[in-house]
Amino acid sequence: MVLQEPKRHLDHVYFVESGLISLRMVAAGSILETAVIGYQGAVGASFLLGGHLPTHQSVVLIPGNALRIRVEDLRRIMNEHLDIREHLFRYVQALTLHCAQSGLCGVRHAREKRLASWLCLASDAVGANVLPVTHDYLSSVLGLRRAGITETLNRFEEQQLIRKTRGVLQIEARNCLAQKACSCYRLISGAYAAPESVTPAS
Repeated sequence: MVLQEPKRHLDHVYFVESGLISLRMVAAGSILETAVIGYQGAVGASFLLGGHLPTHQSVVLIPGNALRIRVEDLRRIMNEHLDIREHLFRYVQALTLHCAQSGLCGVRHAREKRLASWLCLASDAVGANVLPVTHDYLSSVLGLRRAGITETLNRFEEQQLIRKTRGVLQIEARNCLAQKACSCYRLISGAYAAPESVTPAS
């Protein structure tokens, strides 16, 4: 399910309760994921605060639940409750850093570190160690060769960091996998740790 298309006005902001959303750039038939959004996040919040048309596509990667609110209703609530506005602003700052750091990571860090970082970030976002993702998907969104993804995942499995079944990756040694991740993982996860979970206004 596509929640947000680039260069199109948004009608709703989605507050994710479960599942995983892939935030990606789409150009010339290629995609590059810049962030993942899970139960602590919101789809459309950046547009809400910035006022510009969205540049990203938001696609449901792992099915789940979300609460949505009309943009104009949330804007009114934010004007009435400055604490909600500040909370969303902090979240958007963390998401912006996530997107920028992902771009830097793609050109600076080795495949193993990037893949470990993605697995840890996705696991944090869904609050679980089971990720229904394929080698093809990881190859596509990380811009890496599928053979390289398979080779690295096989190495992780030999080291008992993960366990692979068809279409599913299960993280077995979370702390050890995090140690293999590049510094981007700690920087991004630290940015999200500052504010508490993003929750919709009642």
